[in-house]
Parts: sequence; C-alpha cells; structure tokens
Amino acid sequence: MAARIALLAGASGLVGRELLAGLIADDSVEAVHALARRPLDTRHPKLSVHLVDFASLPALPAAGEVYLALGTTIKSAGSQAAFRAVDFEANLAVARAAKAAGAQRCGLVSAMGANARSGVFYSRVKGELEEALAALGFAGLVIARPSMLAGDRESLGQPQRPGEKLALKVSTALKPLIPRNYRSIFAKDVAASLLREVPRAEGRRVLMSGEMQP
Repeated sequence: MAARIALLAGASGLVGRELLAGLIADDSVEAVHALARRPLDTRHPKLSVHLVDFASLPALPAAGEVYLALGTTIKSAGSQAAFRAVDFEANLAVARAAKAAGAQRCGLVSAMGANARSGVFYSRVKGELEEALAALGFAGLVIARPSMLAGDRESLGQPQRPGEKLALKVSTALKPLIPRNYRSIFAKDVAASLLREVPRAEGRRVLMSGEMQP
C-alpha cells in the first residue's frame, strides 16, 4: 500500500484522540494533519497541527483520507444553533475542503439513531450531516454510529455528561441482556473500526454500534 496522508478534525475528543493515536502508530501512514482550534498535547514527527477557524477554513494540505470527529452537546454549545455549527457545519466544511485537497475516503463519527427525518433535533442533525457527506462524492465513506461512548473524559478536561456515569455502570452490569447495538462502546473500538475500514472503503458503509464491539 502506498504511504498514506490523513486529515483529522476533532483530535482532542474522546474518539478523535484514539483516531490520532492509531494513525500515528500505523506504519502505512506517512503524515497526519490535525485541524484544531487549540494546540494539542500530542507531539510526533508524523503530526502537523493546524490551528484553524472551522467557519473559515484555509486550503488544506493534500491528503488521501479524512476523519471527522468534531462534536459537542447542546448543553455545552449553549443553543441548537451553536450545536449545529459544530456537529454539522464544521464537519461538512472540513469534508469539503478535504475533498478539494484530494481526499478520496472519509470516516465520520456519527451517532446511533442518526436520521435526517427524525423528530429529535440531535438525531436529525447527525442524519443531515451523513446525507450531506454522501452527496460530496467520496470514493469511500464510512459512517460509525456508536451508542453511548465509554472512555476517560476527565483526562480530556471534559465533564462527565449528565447521567452518563450511572448509565455506563448499568450498561456494564446488564451487558449480556442488552442487544449489541445498544450496549455502551469504548471510544477506542469506534476509532479502531474506522481506522480499519476507511482505507479500503468503496461506496457508503454504515457501521452500527454492535459490529464495532470486539
């Protein structure tokens, strides 16, 4: 396989951090360009960090694949409009700029229940993004739809989301009784699935939470 160059947006998040670590560790990856609003703690010869305004992106470095892991919550964003600006507009802007820079494959961290026609705002925005990315014409598009994400948010300086700690404990205790698609899933497993599937993707592929479980 020819040496790969990847773009990554959202490297400071729960799944994004795992994507960054996996790309850096992969010998077939020559360079990783991380797009961020603030400097990252990670340093590596393969890694170039580009501080950007996602509402006004510059031309991006040439790359063959792009990973989209930007996300927030309505509570953290402060409003539905601010949430949409991150989860929809920023991710789509990166995808468009990456496509213009030569990216042929795209990996997206979406969410279980994503549906552009959903009556639930969160799920509708996620679904609208999926459809907008599909319309860009990537040779390969891999969409990960995880259920509740498990991981160390505190190490990222992120607050535990309301009810999440209890829900994760319940999910772990009742794991054998919960259908695979509804079990909590570790961020590292979502990242591993995207890192495995994106480089070889042809057409559109949706990864449900259950099939990303080890």
